[in-house]
Amino acid sequence: MGAQWKAKGKAQAADARGKLFGKLAKEIMVAARGGADPAGNSKLRLVLEQARKVSMPKDTLERAIKKGAGIGGDAASFEHVVYEGFAPHQVAVMVECLTDNVKRTAPEMRVLFRKGQLGTSGSVAWDFDHVGMIEAEPATAGADAEMAAIEAGAQDLEPGEEEGQTLFWTEPTDLDVVSRALPEHGFSVLSVKLGYRPKNPVNPANLSAEALEEVEAFLAAIDANDDVQNVYAALG
Repeated sequence: MGAQWKAKGKAQAADARGKLFGKLAKEIMVAARGGADPAGNSKLRLVLEQARKVSMPKDTLERAIKKGAGIGGDAASFEHVVYEGFAPHQVAVMVECLTDNVKRTAPEMRVLFRKGQLGTSGSVAWDFDHVGMIEAEPATAGADAEMAAIEAGAQDLEPGEEEGQTLFWTEPTDLDVVSRALPEHGFSVLSVKLGYRPKNPVNPANLSAEALEEVEAFLAAIDANDDVQNVYAALG
């Protein structure tokens, strides 16, 4: 897997879309603290591009910017918190949360990790690289992913979640530059974000069907929590 863990199955598509909009709204609010103008706020610009790619309603998007920037007296404040630990069968997990109440989120995470093991700060982070992640697909015939990665300045690449897509890995500081360069080399950018890449992922083939099902169920339960933004699991 290597990238962000994502729930399988299309039956929950509508719920997943609503949850995605909610997550993006939080990210927009946090990014907008650095200024409501995306021209001078690269973090906000990247999130807005992702929101537009998934057709997030314009009024929802604008409301999130105003809340984050404190415009109109309707300010919102979210704290970024990362929880580390293990899913069943010692699969390392990084969980990113955006919460307006850590006193609510922390005990909820402790409960969710009961079937695994909640670690302390740094307990599994050493086994992940903090990276830029860009999902893209060819926009022109003959676009070469490897050449695009070299020319745009990406560090690595691998097949994306969907057929025909490519996941480009970058240094965190190069994320904005690479995402802007890829379209010049024949690729349409679908999503841009900072995330975690496992250094020593567990091969799912080495787990029994029952064990893999337990890991997937554990990850799905965490991902369903309203405060959870991203779940990164060391599965490869």
